[in-house]
Amino acid sequence: MKGVMIQGTASDVGKSLIVTALCRMFANDGVKVVPFKSQNMSNNSFVTKDGKEIGRAQGIQAEAAKIEATVWMNPILLKPRSNQDSEIVYLGKSLKTLSGRGYRDDFYEKGLDVIKKSLQHLSSESELLVIEGAGSPVEINLKDRELVNMKVAELADVPVILVADIDRGGVFASIVGTLELLEPKERQRVAGVIINKFRGDVSLFEDGIHWLEKKTGIPVLGVLPYVENHMIDGEDSLSLNNQFFSRKKGNLDIAVIHLPFVSNYSDLEPFLYEEDVSIRWVNHASEFGNPDAVIIPGTKSTINDLNTLRERQLDFLIQKHIEHGGYVVGICGGYQILGEEIIDEMGSDTGIPNKSVAGLGWIPGRTIFYDEKETVRAAGVYHENTGLITNGKLEGYEIHLGKTLLHQQGCSFLVLENGKEEGYYGKNGQIIGTYLHHLFHNDEWRNHWLNMIRKSKGLQSKKTIYISEYKDKRYDEIAGKMKAHLNLEQLNDIIHKWCSK
Repeated sequence: MKGVMIQGTASDVGKSLIVTALCRMFANDGVKVVPFKSQNMSNNSFVTKDGKEIGRAQGIQAEAAKIEATVWMNPILLKPRSNQDSEIVYLGKSLKTLSGRGYRDDFYEKGLDVIKKSLQHLSSESELLVIEGAGSPVEINLKDRELVNMKVAELADVPVILVADIDRGGVFASIVGTLELLEPKERQRVAGVIINKFRGDVSLFEDGIHWLEKKTGIPVLGVLPYVENHMIDGEDSLSLNNQFFSRKKGNLDIAVIHLPFVSNYSDLEPFLYEEDVSIRWVNHASEFGNPDAVIIPGTKSTINDLNTLRERQLDFLIQKHIEHGGYVVGICGGYQILGEEIIDEMGSDTGIPNKSVAGLGWIPGRTIFYDEKETVRAAGVYHENTGLITNGKLEGYEIHLGKTLLHQQGCSFLVLENGKEEGYYGKNGQIIGTYLHHLFHNDEWRNHWLNMIRKSKGLQSKKTIYISEYKDKRYDEIAGKMKAHLNLEQLNDIIHKWCSK
């Protein structure tokens, strides 16, 4: 099998971004390249064309590789539902919910089998696999039954490139320490090292490169720069912090309720392209302030997060915000939270059948949770009663267990292509609820919504920013920037020599 695996000394060292850049580099060179990650743990997911759910990062990497994403690129997705349990999404479909112990004890062989099948499938359809690891390959307490790092490299029989983040400090210790903790046969598979997130003059690190190569006997393939505001969707909480919390303030203040089990926060990333928009995450009442708009995002545990929102007294602040004319949008779980009642009929959200809680009461409807999850790409137009002018389709995807039933007529937000009415649109757009993830990735809709807020503040309207075109250019820009600091010829030589063994 021809390929390479990118592993890291820790989480958030930049593995996903490097794999994305490599996919675009090889694709631009005419290579049929395919990304792969055996097991992802993230509530930030992606829906494939055939309605299957995979990790968000592999969806993005497929875009960079200029191919359609499939479930074979990420056969196992773990979606945390509590501090102990995760939903297992197996080949794009929800399988069951297990504890960490239950997963290790009961799922390992099944996971190993599907990884083998996925690798065989992808290798038959590609010229090159670029495989992403997870966390660190030397988590000693997990190594005996791991499915994400060296075991995958062994199954695919590919060389490993180890990535370390110099920005967080301790780069020499993290590289040498990781190599020392690997088994001898695992260490022999490490064919190169990449230093990532370097700031400043790289010539000042030349002595460090020489020391590392002499100490480890492994070549340093590149010292990659810190890429500010790279706009490539992240997938975990560390990525969320890096992307949003450093965002400087703009004239429009949008507060996002930071639910404990927030999911699909990529819904919010288009706002990073809007220069006058400030996105900030609100954990507690003291952080709420006086925003222009509030977004309640998706969640993997709606009732749990609704209870947390109440415990933190954010429900009262959202109520005051709406009463004073502020805008609010609830997406998926956020839509459910804004309703009048949530009924966990099958226990699929809480594990307690028929558990019922009152919602915030701003949307006239109730949500009922069933067993079967709905995952589908969706598109539609504005409902005629919104008074909005349809200018093309709004596109996105749905991932949810619950179904929300409105008990008022004529207040839906969208009419989908299948004829079904979707979502809620109230008070001339002041309150919106929808199951459509990536709503704000629809550029003209996002611009319309922001202009409503700008108008309410006496600010001038702005023209639409078309981020889809800009984002594809960013793949090329990031690939170009990485390529300038990476010894791609040496990497290719490693791949070819390993494959021809």
